[in-house]
Amino acid sequence: QVQLVESGGGLVQAGGSLRLSCAASRSIFMFNAMGWYRQAPGKQRELVATITSGGGTNYADSVQGRFTISRDNAKNTVYLQMNSLKPEDTAVYYCNLGGSVRVSWGQGTQVTVSS
Repeated sequence: QVQLVESGGGLVQAGGSLRLSCAASRSIFMFNAMGWYRQAPGKQRELVATITSGGGTNYADSVQGRFTISRDNAKNTVYLQMNSLKPEDTAVYYCNLGGSVRVSWGQGTQVTVSS
């Protein structure tokens, strides 16, 4: 059964940091690029960062230099380290496959950045 479980969100002041985690079913984690996405109120879901099975990374311009995506293949887990957070980073964050195909979305984790 495909499963994605995100955690680590919370309320933080602008300039602060959070680390998100996503535990994935081994069946989808192995050999696949993974990605972090976010959806702010009233906006479409957008891609934040991706990481290939080999560790290659790519970031949206809005988070470049502030966010770092990583993965632990032994734990089937992908992380998102978020530094220098801004109020505009407020959103529900989700993980999923990092390519053109998606699997069922998890519940996401809420990140709220206060000014």
